[in-house]
Amino acid sequence: MKYEKWSLGYWFLKQYVKFADWLIHKKIIIAGKDKIPENKPIVFAPNHQNALSDPMAILLHTRFQPVWLGRADMFGKMKAIDAILRFLKIMPVYRLRDGKENLGKNEKTFADSIKVLENNFALALFPEAAHSAKRQMLAHKKAVPRIVFMAEEKSKKTLDIQIIPTGIYYSHYWKFNRTVIVNFGEPIAVKDYLNHYFKNPNQTTNELKTKIHDALLSLTVNFKTKKHYESFEKITEIYGPHFLIKQNKRNTTLNRFYSDQLLAQKLDKLENEKPDKTGEIVKSVENFYSKIRKPKLRSWLITNQQNHFSLLLINLILLIIGFPFFLYGFIFNALPFFLTDQLIRRKVKDVSFWSTFFLGAGIIVFPGFYLLQLLAVSSFNPGFFTGLLLLASWPFAGKLAFKWFILFRKTVGRGRVLKLKWFKPAVYKQLHIEKKQLFQQLDRLV
Repeated sequence: MKYEKWSLGYWFLKQYVKFADWLIHKKIIIAGKDKIPENKPIVFAPNHQNALSDPMAILLHTRFQPVWLGRADMFGKMKAIDAILRFLKIMPVYRLRDGKENLGKNEKTFADSIKVLENNFALALFPEAAHSAKRQMLAHKKAVPRIVFMAEEKSKKTLDIQIIPTGIYYSHYWKFNRTVIVNFGEPIAVKDYLNHYFKNPNQTTNELKTKIHDALLSLTVNFKTKKHYESFEKITEIYGPHFLIKQNKRNTTLNRFYSDQLLAQKLDKLENEKPDKTGEIVKSVENFYSKIRKPKLRSWLITNQQNHFSLLLINLILLIIGFPFFLYGFIFNALPFFLTDQLIRRKVKDVSFWSTFFLGAGIIVFPGFYLLQLLAVSSFNPGFFTGLLLLASWPFAGKLAFKWFILFRKTVGRGRVLKLKWFKPAVYKQLHIEKKQLFQQLDRLV
C-alpha cells in the first residue's frame, strides 16, 4: 500500500470507528476547522496526552487520511501487525534508543513522508514524542521541524508545507461519555523559515520548534506546576464555574475550556510569584475536598446554587419514565460493557491507554455480542426486518442506558445533599461557609 494514496478500505473503517467514537463521547467539539488550508501539504502537530485516542481525535474529524509517524518499536514483531499498521497509515520513525545502526532506515520514512506531502496529503506526528496523561505539555523534540525542512529541501522549496498546531482536550482521560475538544490553530507556513534555515539550520529548527510549542499552549489547558498539579486540577473543577461567571460569560463547553485555560495560567503565575499563598490555598482546597468526601458528595453538589429538592423530584420522574429504555439498553449491552471494562482495568496498567483499549475492544467485542444476541432472538422468529431493526437499536439503546445511569447517580447525589441538609444542618451550613471562604480567597488571589 502506498501511503500517499487514498484508501477505500481505510475510508470504510473510518466511518465505522467514527460511529463508535460518537457512541463513546458525550460531546465532540471541533474548533478552527476552517483554518486548515485547501490544496496544501499539511502536517498536523497535536499535543499528546491520551495514547491512540489523540490520533483518533484528528483523523476521525477531518477530511484527511493522515499518515502518522510512530515509534519504530511498534514494528517488526509480527508481519500481521506490520500489515495492520501500514493499512492504518502509520510509518516507523527510528530513534537513537532503537539502535544507532537503525537510524539509516529513517531515510525511507522521510522519502515516503515527502511523497505524502507532494501529493497534498496530510502528515501527522506529536512534537512531544510521548504522552503524559496530564494537562501538562512535555518538552518538544525537533522531529517536526527536521522533517518539514528536509522535505522542503529535497523538493527544492516547492511544497509550501503548512503546519497545523492542534490542541486536544478531554473532560476526562478514560471515562465513558466524556467530552473532547479538537482545537485547530493558525497554520504555520514553513516557507517563512526557509531562507533563514539554509543560513543557520540549528537555530531555525529551534525557532520553529518554539513556535509550534507556543502555538499549542494557546490551544490547550496546560498546568506548568510540578508540585501542585492534582490540587490545581481540583481548583479548576470546584472554582472553575464561579471563575467563568466572574467573566460574565455563558456556561458553554467552549467558554468553560477557555476559562479553565486562563485559570490554569493564573494559578501557575500565582505559584511563581506567591508560593506561600499558593501553599495556603492548596491546603484549603484539599481540606474542603476531604470534608465533602465523608458524606460521599461531589464538589458540584455544594458549589452549584441549585434547588436540589425540585431537581430531585424532576430527576425521579425522568428516571421512572426512562427505566424501560434503560432496561432494554442494559440487557443487550451490559455483558460486553462490563467484561471489556473489567478486563482492561486489570490488564492495562497505564491509565492513559484505557480509552484506546475501550474503543478498540468496543468496535470488535460489541458487534460480536450483538450478532450472538441476534441469533438468540431469531429463535423467536421476529422476521428479517424486525431483527435488523433490533440489531440497529442496541448501540443507541446502550448509550441511552448509560445516560440514564448518569442521571441516576446525580439523583443519588442530590439525595445525599438533602439528607445532609435536613439531618445534619450544622455540617451542611459549615460546608457552604468554607466554600464561600475558599472562593473569596481565590477571588483575591487570581
